[in-house]
Amino acid sequence: MKMKAAIGLLFSSSSSLHTPSPTLYKPYPFSPLYPFSPLRCKSSSLLRSRFPPPFALRNRTVASSASTTMADSFKLEEARVPPALPLPAPPVSKFKVALCQLFGTSDKVRNIAHAREAIEEAAKRGAKLVVLPEIWNSPYSNDSFPVYAEDIDAGGDASPSTAMLSDISRSLQVTIIGGSIPERSGDKLYNTCCVFGSDGKLKAKHRKIHLFDIDIPGKMTFKESLTLTAGDSPTVVDTDVGRIGIGICYDIRFQELAMIYAARGAHLICYPGAFNMVTGPMHWELLQRARAMDCQLFVATCSPARDKDAGYVAWGHSTLVGPFGEVIETTDHDEAIVIGEIDYSLIDLRRTYLPFQKQRRGDLYQLVDIQRLKSESK
Repeated sequence: MKMKAAIGLLFSSSSSLHTPSPTLYKPYPFSPLYPFSPLRCKSSSLLRSRFPPPFALRNRTVASSASTTMADSFKLEEARVPPALPLPAPPVSKFKVALCQLFGTSDKVRNIAHAREAIEEAAKRGAKLVVLPEIWNSPYSNDSFPVYAEDIDAGGDASPSTAMLSDISRSLQVTIIGGSIPERSGDKLYNTCCVFGSDGKLKAKHRKIHLFDIDIPGKMTFKESLTLTAGDSPTVVDTDVGRIGIGICYDIRFQELAMIYAARGAHLICYPGAFNMVTGPMHWELLQRARAMDCQLFVATCSPARDKDAGYVAWGHSTLVGPFGEVIETTDHDEAIVIGEIDYSLIDLRRTYLPFQKQRRGDLYQLVDIQRLKSESK
């Protein structure tokens, strides 16, 4: 009887049960936010069998009919222009990802060697996807960007950082999201992330779209636009570990970009980033969980480790977030290799429990993917 009373209380409409708490991202037993996560108690199997989730589709025929009627009246297909792509079947459903939170120094040779060692360690620990931090081969400053910039397209000696990433990804047969480095292209500089496949080939190059220009008087002022040029294209890439969208740091604040990635069928969005000591405590985890929850997919972030003596001090806290907005793995501000497991089957599961991807109001609003629309109209 006590067990039944507890379950009844769990699914009651009492507002006090649904008051947000900073600790509720973990799937605690009886958490009202995560009744569908595996309950971490000995009686979890018994609870699931005797008390099925309230959102379970017991009458699938009725639910399907109602959903179709709703989609027709709300013009679901018009909410995403072009219409959202179906989630593709990933090459692998479950794998380990490593987030390499590294200290950066003014010694580029040292930084490259250190990143290589971290990738090797991550692979030894079973990671099939490795993510590096934003600006890992250089100090994060407008003065440093021109000095440390590399010609990625030229490759070889003109880009020792990407040459290393290509070599190590091929030799270890891992996919690498290469954080970001300053890139020189003609007379322009970019903050650029390179994605290397397990064959060592460059699969995609993402140039930071939203430049970090902020001014919080007395706390933080930084303007990337003084030296860097903004990228002009969203980046989605198919890899050996699924379809991945790429953003860099400040890109995470723009939910429209994440929604475009979700509409293009991404399983995971990776954001190498270096939030600072002002915005980091307030927004870093919040934004990661929001992007994952909004799009119902996985989000992985990788920050530099915190160096209190640096001109720009990073917050740290590299994190892997699941499609319910739950924190799967994270760390603090010290140097670390965070290993987390991604299980893509959770995406379909979460989207079944909360089918809001199929409930958008195309009669009221639209998200237009301009580049995809133009490419498909040719």
